[in-house]
Amino acid sequence: MSVQNVHLIDGTYELFRHYFALPSARDADGREVAAVRGVLASLRGLQRDGATHIGVATDHVIESFRNGLWPGYKTGAGVAPELLAQFPLLEEALVAAGFVVWAMVEFEADDALAAASALAAADPRVERVIICTPDKDLAQCVRGTRVVQLNRRTRTVFDEAGIVAKFGVRPASIPDYLALVGDAADGFPGLPGWGAKSAAAVLARYEHLEAIPVDPREWRLLVSGAARLGEVLQRERDRAFLVPGSRDAAHRYWAV
Repeated sequence: MSVQNVHLIDGTYELFRHYFALPSARDADGREVAAVRGVLASLRGLQRDGATHIGVATDHVIESFRNGLWPGYKTGAGVAPELLAQFPLLEEALVAAGFVVWAMVEFEADDALAAASALAAADPRVERVIICTPDKDLAQCVRGTRVVQLNRRTRTVFDEAGIVAKFGVRPASIPDYLALVGDAADGFPGLPGWGAKSAAAVLARYEHLEAIPVDPREWRLLVSGAARLGEVLQRERDRAFLVPGSRDAAHRYWAV
């Protein structure tokens, strides 16, 4: 039996999105539940639109093993207690409603989505995998038109051509791209002087950090300030490699 689409939902993003979009609502025990209700209503709407296979990943614990690798990595600090308290409520409600839920502790929701996308894409019964999140990290999982990324808020779909048009690099180079330009959402600053244009130009040619020649005179690219960028990359190469340095059997990622 074929499955037309598999939808993979970033539950953490959805909970944050609905928390800031909806007015407060409390249950009989006085607990704030508006965001949970919003996510459930949204996923029910997805089902009404025809979705049949839905998996939801959440960050049951915000911190992960990556906090031990990079001291500035994102934490739960500053997140409203009434938002944090809704994570277990959301997971419980989703399971009760019949959704598949991956509540992540040591790893992150992004890790679950990446692994699930690889498994679903390898299944010949699946026609298309739709990763529902605007997170730049997950762009690396896009494959042709078979695995795509969907921003449900803007209804924008990115296939592989769309990722190239947006970032200037193929999905496989997204970890390297974020290593150079940084990712404020994850608390990683990138390398000084490296911007979107310079990173895209270099990675479009060399694809991964380890393939970039140490001597920028060997790049044979028209990149502004190449000598300075090469110096920075050589000086901070170890820090840059923190980002794409974590790999699994299916994907090459740090921030995912």
